[in-house]
Amino acid sequence: MSQSGGVVAHAAGGSVAIGRADHVHVHLSRTRSNPRPDRPRPVYEWRAEQLGVHPAIHGANAPDDDGVFRLPEYLERDHDRRLRHYLYTAARGQKPMLVLVRGASCTGKTRTAFEAVQDCLPGWQLVFPKTCEGLLALLDTGVPGQRTVLWLNEAQTYLADPECGEETSAALRSRLEESGPIVILGTLWPEYHRALTATPRPDQDWTDVHPHARALLEHAVVVDVPASFAANLLEGPRVHRDPSLASAITTSTGGRITQTLAAGPQLVDHYQQPTEPHGPYGHAIITAAMDARRLGHSPHLPIALLEAAASGYLTERQRAAAPDGWFTHALAYAREPVRGVASALEPAANPDGMGALPGVFRLSDYLDHHARTARRYIFPPEAFWTAARDHATSAADLNALAHGARTRRRDRIAVDLAERAADAGEPSTLYELARSYFGAWGFFEDPACLMQKAADAGSPKALVKLIPRYIIQSDIRGAERLAERATELAFPYGLLELARWQERTGKPQEADRLFRKAADAGHPYSLLELARWRERTGNAREADRLRRQAADAGDPTALTELALQLDHDGDTEGAEQLAQRAADADGLYNEAGDLLHKAFDECEVRHGMDALILLAQRHQTRDPRTAARLWQRAADAGDSYALTLIGRWHDSLGDTEGAEQLALRAANTGNRRTMCELLESRVAAGDAESAERLAQQAASAGHFSALSDLAKLRERAGDVESAERLLQQAADAGDPSGLSHLAKLRERAGDLQATERLLQQAASAGHFSALSDLAKLRERAGDVESAERLLQHAVNAEDDFGFSRLVELRKNAGDPEGAEQMQRFGLEADGSPARPWW
Repeated sequence: MSQSGGVVAHAAGGSVAIGRADHVHVHLSRTRSNPRPDRPRPVYEWRAEQLGVHPAIHGANAPDDDGVFRLPEYLERDHDRRLRHYLYTAARGQKPMLVLVRGASCTGKTRTAFEAVQDCLPGWQLVFPKTCEGLLALLDTGVPGQRTVLWLNEAQTYLADPECGEETSAALRSRLEESGPIVILGTLWPEYHRALTATPRPDQDWTDVHPHARALLEHAVVVDVPASFAANLLEGPRVHRDPSLASAITTSTGGRITQTLAAGPQLVDHYQQPTEPHGPYGHAIITAAMDARRLGHSPHLPIALLEAAASGYLTERQRAAAPDGWFTHALAYAREPVRGVASALEPAANPDGMGALPGVFRLSDYLDHHARTARRYIFPPEAFWTAARDHATSAADLNALAHGARTRRRDRIAVDLAERAADAGEPSTLYELARSYFGAWGFFEDPACLMQKAADAGSPKALVKLIPRYIIQSDIRGAERLAERATELAFPYGLLELARWQERTGKPQEADRLFRKAADAGHPYSLLELARWRERTGNAREADRLRRQAADAGDPTALTELALQLDHDGDTEGAEQLAQRAADADGLYNEAGDLLHKAFDECEVRHGMDALILLAQRHQTRDPRTAARLWQRAADAGDSYALTLIGRWHDSLGDTEGAEQLALRAANTGNRRTMCELLESRVAAGDAESAERLAQQAASAGHFSALSDLAKLRERAGDVESAERLLQQAADAGDPSGLSHLAKLRERAGDLQATERLLQQAASAGHFSALSDLAKLRERAGDVESAERLLQHAVNAEDDFGFSRLVELRKNAGDPEGAEQMQRFGLEADGSPARPWW
């Protein structure tokens, strides 16, 4: 059936649409379970369009050849020379290389990579897996072999896949450890790169969901593609002879021609200025697609969801005037090619062959990117969420959207979606929601029995969370049944908790039985707990045997304990070997999916790299060089805190250059602490010149926060003028937190007009906490309505502090009941206090 025929059939009746949505889900599931292996082909056989390069606008003087894939003449820039240097180096070497071409949507990342590979590696093979599962299947067969390019366009689709992204990242890391030469070449947006490489801070309640992706990307050489072209590159007859380039140069500002070449601005105009009679309905479904993607839905958007959500984006008059077949025409408007190049909604390619997947569409990358800024302060209407609940075709999408609602404090909506995901066999988000209410409202105030529902849906953590209720009711057998169910799901923590409880209540025989029962389940950590129990009951020999058994099974905590014991006994070399095994085991253990207990909030286990850190601390005083070597091992294993410790050591020895290099290396991993400590040390020593040189060096490497950190130190020392200069420089370089802090300095100086202007600039640049500060100014000025509107924007941008301020504002406005209701039940889609829903 043709695509147009599918649209007509869909518009004719909702039941057909639902059936097709189910078909898509089944098709994708079948594809995931049995992917078709891609095969390498010579580089010269691949065409640009096959590898994901966007076609270009045709230009005013181009022949009338709509539908023909057109590429303009390629204009080399500095980043092209850097990329080609890396590829030539890889071709001459014997090792694999991971190269990442990074840039925003429609900046020319894929074209950059395509041209470089064609130029530098013409005699090589190239293979392009279309899905995460396809990539895993490819790696399982030993592909890529030597002198092969593994092409990962839009690398986030492989590395951030909720089902197999971490497995893929681990497999790619393993391939990088083998012989070469090969090149793994990926393209990535900066936002995805930040998300995949972000490290949880100790003060955050954040499960580390991308450890392998982060470790993989630390090995990448990164080539950044700027969004604009230098003016001198866009001059001369050669450029203007190309009709596509000539048209793009004429209609672009600031040298941003690649976006125009891919019709990005025209797409936005097509979306924002819909033409009658069908444009407003097309605008509605495009907006629904934008909201679905930015709130977490996967790229495959069911047309049933878009149709059901559309009413929330239309006025009453538009809904009343909707003609028969409105959705067919709306979809045609959304699919209309702009400048003959790109459409707002595009067919989703079949990952297992030719043609498009039926019943789903993809939002254009440029509009996806645009929506994350243009709509970041807007929460989708109720109709969108009802449509998502009824028509999202996977539990992963439901969970992702539930998370998006929860972080914007729409708790009722989040629970509704999470319950549907749990019904589909994915209760993880429902458990997280239930756990947040356990903490917020006390043990017995589980709204709508969420924890029980999560347990019934098969969440092992929820099962364990319910055990104390049974204990309080003296139903120990019922508690044990829950623990046994959790153990069957590879989560023995419930049996261990029960065993500890029996020990505390003076029942050692029952405790021994439960510890043994947990250990018999085969989980290495349970062996370690049994070892500790044997130690507490005086059986040291048995404890040692069990601890070694747990270590042999790869438990990083057991390895850590044994390493520390060997060190205590004087076997430093053996201790180092075990500590290194602990660090290595941590990644392997996670890969096997055996560390569920590490994510559990009360579980006291050690990160594998802790062994190296703890061992180093023991040697820090008596043998600093050994300590430094151990810290370096931990750093090489991916522990960014180890870089801070090494930096302190170098600084204490007076090795200024070594300390600065480590601070910059730590900053590259997202660790600001090392740089901040070093700046503080320089300032405290009275060496302001050295501190400024270091901050400027960090800023030159892209770490503009160093300027803000130094500014705060200067302010603390009373040098406000210098602080303002540094903050302005940070702000000019793209660090919006600099604007926000500069606003506070202006406020202290009494310049409220400048304060408001700077806070508005910071908020526009994405520093959302500035909205709360701006709201406080408006509240003080008596403009409560404006303050509430700003705080609503902050909440919609996922600023949890903004929600606390919104509750406080409601209370200060004389509505304590409304504030309590808001605090307890969250918000409705329109931002009003949510009605009681449990």
